[in-house]
Amino acid sequence: MSDPYAGLETIVVSEPLLKTQCLLGEGPLYDLRTDTLHFVDIMRNKVYNYHLGTRKLVVHEYEEAVSALAIRADAPGFACAAARGFALLHPPSTPLEKGRIEYLATPLTAEQEAKTRFNDGACDAKGRFFAGTLADENAKGGSLWSYGIDDEGVRLVDGEDISDSNGLGWTLDNKIMYYTNSRHSQILAYDYDIETGVVSGRRVHINIPKMHGLPDGLCFDSEGGLWSAHWRGSKLVRFSPEGKPTLVVHIPGALNITACTFGGPNEDRLFVTTASPEASPEANASLSDYPQSGDLFEVDLKGRFKGCKWRHEFRG
Repeated sequence: MSDPYAGLETIVVSEPLLKTQCLLGEGPLYDLRTDTLHFVDIMRNKVYNYHLGTRKLVVHEYEEAVSALAIRADAPGFACAAARGFALLHPPSTPLEKGRIEYLATPLTAEQEAKTRFNDGACDAKGRFFAGTLADENAKGGSLWSYGIDDEGVRLVDGEDISDSNGLGWTLDNKIMYYTNSRHSQILAYDYDIETGVVSGRRVHINIPKMHGLPDGLCFDSEGGLWSAHWRGSKLVRFSPEGKPTLVVHIPGALNITACTFGGPNEDRLFVTTASPEASPEANASLSDYPQSGDLFEVDLKGRFKGCKWRHEFRG
């Protein structure tokens, strides 16, 4: 099998921005209003808040795992995908306390909750929150859900042949939704109706070569490029709107590249979360092999690429 990434321009990032050593770093979200980058360590129930200007880092611990964040449109703070569903976050009032999770909806059955949890998610341009679950050991049973606006309620969006749910988002015209079906090595595409939140026309947009790991989180640039983090691949890859790989970012010190987002006042800094090899024991790797695993990285893309408004505020 030929390597579709062979010969591509490659940017190598050798040093982390923050030595966080997360067990499962994920979900980076930049808030332009406060110049703050937020991200999570799912397996340690932590939310990191890093102010870019002052370089001040504040870490909050919560009662349960938090896997994806969304800025609230009509109130301070965050909505999130937490272990059992869609929720609001209430940060701790003192450093010795844990923050509280207020669930809005827990759509899984008790049997499902015992086997899985919610994972990645994002809000569409109307403020609906989409988030999916992880599959079982046979890469089956994952599902994608939405928490709607007005009286839409909670919907099962797709539960057909889904493995681990990961990065999702929308094109700038809101006509296509992309969704990562990780253990099937696919990034799916759906036709999307922004007025109703209904998807249709599911198809495979990108197949990720297994020699390069599995697709994880994603983000978009202003040219419509899709950036996919590669779990067990030490890299993330930019794809054109047509699904062709155009650029590789190689992070040799970290095995599991989990997610990415553009940020900074000019939206030309790409922030990348990573996870420890302990989060993927099947890889037979150790932290000594990849000592920067779990750290936060930055790629300076000034003059080349800028972010765009592909992820939106929660209005549920």
